[in-house]
Amino acid sequence: MAAKNYFYGTGRRKTSVARVRLYPGTGNVTVNGKDIQDYFGLETLRVIAKQPLALTELESKFDVVADIKGGGFTGQAGALRHGIARALVNSDRELRKTLKKAGYLTRDPRMKERKKYGLKKARRAPQFSKR
Repeated sequence: MAAKNYFYGTGRRKTSVARVRLYPGTGNVTVNGKDIQDYFGLETLRVIAKQPLALTELESKFDVVADIKGGGFTGQAGALRHGIARALVNSDRELRKTLKKAGYLTRDPRMKERKKYGLKKARRAPQFSKR
């Protein structure tokens, strides 16, 4: 591939990072070399990942090739959604308003809170005993 014939977008959620490329195509979604059906076991995760394409009605216009690292399946699906939305904006600036209104361009800032010393988890204290 000499010419850049794709649109790129980076999506992030929790500790997951998705590098997404949109090629003109028929609607195939490939994640880490596997089909999306094989990669995400739950149907809800597949639906979440494809939401920006469904909203803009471009499911059959683009092939999605994504490389995702870090996090769990839910975070990865969210990162993929964010990356696809950003790549769609790169392909057509007119889509920005629609995707922004739906909230697909916003980076979800919620992260796991760090564990504090003296506690069992971030906020869970050891059991208290009066006697």
